[in-house]
Amino acid sequence: MAGLVEFAKMNGLGNKILVVDMRGRPDKVTPEAAVALNADPQTQFDQIMAIHDPKAHGTDAWIDILNSDGSKAQACGNGTRCVVQALAAETGRKAFTFQTVAGILNAAEHEDGSISVDMGKPVFAWNRIPLSEEFFDTSRIELQIGPIDAPVLHSPSAMSMGNPHAIFWVDKDPMAFDLERFGPLLENHPMFPEKANITLAQVISKESLRTRTWERGAGLTLACGSAACAAAVSAARTGRTGRKVEIDVASSPIRQPLVIEWREDDHVIMTGPAEWEWSGRLDPRTGAFTRDLEPGAQAN
Repeated sequence: MAGLVEFAKMNGLGNKILVVDMRGRPDKVTPEAAVALNADPQTQFDQIMAIHDPKAHGTDAWIDILNSDGSKAQACGNGTRCVVQALAAETGRKAFTFQTVAGILNAAEHEDGSISVDMGKPVFAWNRIPLSEEFFDTSRIELQIGPIDAPVLHSPSAMSMGNPHAIFWVDKDPMAFDLERFGPLLENHPMFPEKANITLAQVISKESLRTRTWERGAGLTLACGSAACAAAVSAARTGRTGRKVEIDVASSPIRQPLVIEWREDDHVIMTGPAEWEWSGRLDPRTGAFTRDLEPGAQAN
């Protein structure tokens, strides 16, 4: 295969990530390549984080983000942590500034290996989330699933963390709900002209939440960083918690919380882990790939 690029299979709290090195190249990872990679169990992913040469002065890279269906994503906090870990291992640096379609992201790796990402400022205006109907207060919008007199889910908090989110507040474990059935209906609801990430959030205490997310363009996911940020901000915004919380991502096999702080300067800081799994080379046009030689590795 000609024109291959290096990539790493990683995860951020279980969120399946492919970090693809596209630096020094004018082309991009194609939607067709993304769909092909997601179809293979070895490379199945939630997001591709494609690292490109920087476009803006003072940034280290432009990050192009693709969902598993080949569509574009504006933000991926768990994926950004994976990019930081990969570049920190390559360069020895600890702090980075990235540009995405959602804006500028600053991130840093700490001595304990955890990584913090400044996810920027939340957006609450209905037309910027965006919603298809005008709501003066988007902390509680009119939307429900189930019988009108006994809805299963209702009255979500809506906001954007660079991508649209709807947070449904539940009073029991989010894993107890059939999100696989409700998720597609809500993601594609006419209320969300650009679709939306759908999160179920349970308040455990003033300092902690438990969440589960149906991710726009990816479906059920083990973790979603921007959704964790949206849940934390929405919880503080509605008085359910303070401005710094631990998020227990219910669906993640990695039992380590994300720490989300909505600072007084309005920036949302997410801190959590990233993990390298294996590396290889791929064709960004087709998705054909090979794994680096290692014990137990297989080639495609």
